[in-house]
Amino acid sequence: MFSQQPILVLSQNTKRESGRKVQLENINAGKTIADVIRTCLGPRAMLKMLMDPMGGIVLTNDGNAILREITVQHPAAKSMIEIARTQDEEVGDGTTSVIVLAGEMLAVAEQFLAQNIHPTVIIREYRQALEDAIQLLQDKISIPIDLNDREKLKEVIRSCVATKYIGRWSDLAVDIALDAVNTVTVNENGRIEVDIKNYAKIEKIPGGSIEESRVLNGVMINKDVTHPKMRRYIENPRIVLLDCPLEYKKGESQTNIEILGEQDFTKLLQLEEEHVQRQCEDIIAFKPDVVFTEKGISDLAQHYLVKAGITAIRRLRKTDNNRLARACGATIVNRTEELKESDVGTGAGKFEIKKIGDEYFTFVTECKNPKACTILLRGASKDVLNEIERNLQDALHVAKNLVVSPRLVAGGGATEMAVSQALAARAPHASPYRAVAHALEIIPRTLAQNCGANTIRTLTALRARHAGGASTAGVDGITGEVADMAAPPRAVWEPLAVKLQVYKTAVETAILLLRIDDIVSGSKKKDKETPTPAAMAAQE
Repeated sequence: MFSQQPILVLSQNTKRESGRKVQLENINAGKTIADVIRTCLGPRAMLKMLMDPMGGIVLTNDGNAILREITVQHPAAKSMIEIARTQDEEVGDGTTSVIVLAGEMLAVAEQFLAQNIHPTVIIREYRQALEDAIQLLQDKISIPIDLNDREKLKEVIRSCVATKYIGRWSDLAVDIALDAVNTVTVNENGRIEVDIKNYAKIEKIPGGSIEESRVLNGVMINKDVTHPKMRRYIENPRIVLLDCPLEYKKGESQTNIEILGEQDFTKLLQLEEEHVQRQCEDIIAFKPDVVFTEKGISDLAQHYLVKAGITAIRRLRKTDNNRLARACGATIVNRTEELKESDVGTGAGKFEIKKIGDEYFTFVTECKNPKACTILLRGASKDVLNEIERNLQDALHVAKNLVVSPRLVAGGGATEMAVSQALAARAPHASPYRAVAHALEIIPRTLAQNCGANTIRTLTALRARHAGGASTAGVDGITGEVADMAAPPRAVWEPLAVKLQVYKTAVETAILLLRIDDIVSGSKKKDKETPTPAAMAAQE
């Protein structure tokens, strides 16, 4: 018996492109995506207006947000878009840089393909250049940062925020990012954990001015009390968090109940009421002031809780309940019978319900040691708030990267130029290794282009400064001048984690696309070409 191997059958309707043509097409696709994003780099970045099929509008200069909205057909362009998402999920910043750099890495490979150099040779030298660049960044170019030096941390986050829409309120944004990250940082057995996604929630409320935005020392939830007689302001509340419904127990699927007489129905109702009463008694025994549950609360349960002077809020999101648990020190309980004194949260200083605009919001604030927080954003309109949220996410990730990996590199294209010069010194002329060194110069070149400076003159001056040993010289993204990026008043710094991720992702993507030598797409035959059974019968 022969083993049955899968066979690639090239039928008439299977499209196939191979060899040099495919590689050049992939390079062009990468360059096209990079050209779309290029004007979004630096403090003088332009905004893109994106319109989705539903008629919604997004105004942003965030590389990842732009690429999420773009629809492309070419498979290589799709993988370029994917790397912006990877960068955003991994370190949260550098999404524009990684696309621009990956596009340039592909562009410089074009000349070697034209000289009939095999892609595997180019890839080998690209890999070597990446390893050397990472080594240089970690050992020679980066400097450590003291996490207790708040001013230095603020400088780094400010240089990230300066290129964004929120840059006009950079001091406010920097304070918000630092306070939020410090709040959610948990140090367990020497292992630092910073979970921004789950424990630093951003709540956007249109109206008011951006200056009113702040980090709450606790949690805010878009909910109101279930009964009008419940208290809306409590100091030092005892909080119980539940993950079970305070209502009649419903039968499991396909429950059949046979009721023969009137007394059977009365007994059934009585059993349900006793169940709810027993649940409420379990809760009331611990004398809580506030009860939060992820499920529903029946009218009868509300009646018992109001009588006991307990405020109840229902149908919370799972994530909000988890944040509340971290903020006030409570434990989420699945059954009221299992409730213990240690599960009651006493860490909150104040519980109140406020009306902002048309909606009611629950605030659990003045927490003693909250490990979760809510960032309250105010602004003119939803579009403005959405853009501020995107910018603030980048700032939060930069702050997180600094806490997890406290090393810095100079910004403004200074790092790229320093790595470029070091790599160029090690490589022979006209080699792919040297091409990687030249490709890195795209970052300072783009910064100079975006602020309207003379690109050739600026880059020549920058090369001269680096040749003279000024390793922190870069392009001032606002004026286009060559300046020392490490010295005040500029002091533009970036976390090492972001830079490493940009280089790794950009070079690996270029390698991946250069290794493709065949694109095979099998398309289905159109229905009209395939005769229907009725047509076949008619022919017979």
